[in-house]
Amino acid sequence: MQNKLYARNKYSVLVCIQGMDTSCKDSLIREVFKDFNVRGINCYSFKKPTQLELNQDFLWRHYKRLPARRKYAIFNRSQYQNVLISRVHLEIVLNENLTHIHKKEQITKVF
Repeated sequence: MQNKLYARNKYSVLVCIQGMDTSCKDSLIREVFKDFNVRGINCYSFKKPTQLELNQDFLWRHYKRLPARRKYAIFNRSQYQNVLISRVHLEIVLNENLTHIHKKEQITKVF
């Protein structure tokens, strides 16, 4: 499958693995992709955003790691986590330097 993707030079594949801590995401990635050519795969783990990433749109750090044609990219955790966790930890939203939000009370509660 990887060879066909490479030969076609038209598509790329993005795999998003999302799960709680200790849900064996790393083991799953190792097992599923063990027979793949490592030159065609990039795996990214998204931890706490850096200051550079906080100065951008919250999807920026994911967008810049999308796979090029012929390549596979694996996101160990995805952009969905950013959306969910920011509802619990409101300081994440404040750190995004949004022009219309300056304090926690301005963040709309959705429950």
